[in-house]
Amino acid sequence: MEPDNLALDRYILQQARSSKPNVCFVPTASGDSEGYTQRFYDSLKTLDCVPTDLSLFRSPKQDLESFILQQEVIYVGGGNTRNLLAIWRDWGLDRILQAALNQGVVLAGISAGSICWFEQGVTDSMKAEGSDRLASIDCLGFLPHSHCPHYDGEANRRPEYHRLMQHGEIGRGWAADDGAGIHFIDGELQKIVSSRPNASAYWVVRDGNGVHEQTLTPEHLQG
Repeated sequence: MEPDNLALDRYILQQARSSKPNVCFVPTASGDSEGYTQRFYDSLKTLDCVPTDLSLFRSPKQDLESFILQQEVIYVGGGNTRNLLAIWRDWGLDRILQAALNQGVVLAGISAGSICWFEQGVTDSMKAEGSDRLASIDCLGFLPHSHCPHYDGEANRRPEYHRLMQHGEIGRGWAADDGAGIHFIDGELQKIVSSRPNASAYWVVRDGNGVHEQTLTPEHLQG
């Protein structure tokens, strides 16, 4: 997401089991955009890892489960969350990713690739053309509660998360500014990290007729 600042990418790689991990980019949400995939390679070639990618719009190169379980980091790109989940479930990739998580593979991503791991997410993948209304979507449930990315990056994300929560359409959860990362181990929050000094994460809950936000102070990563 930040090609000139790879602090978050470097942090993710540091969570892997080896010093030069296999890292697979999964661009399903963007329709396996070739340009997006190339940007991944252009960025990751400067870091100490072995990058690869998985396309589901073309036939996978080998047995899908074997390929995924050879990776140490799965990095999921942004795009259409609804399409991502539908395609993954059709291929059985949701089940395979659960197995990967159980074996210690690091699961990460941005935007749709961040939403997908939680029980619910705030998405623009179901809104009508010309509408600013966002919707709640049921996701994989590898992590508890809901998630809203782009909290400071898109003007309607914060108010729409609040609206959905006030109307009981989404449960309490975690929001993240662009440049903020929320790190979980075994479903438990470990720390908040950020690539930008002003990027934060938030614990957001319904409070009576309103919504309460608790700002979570991040550890600022050096670029």
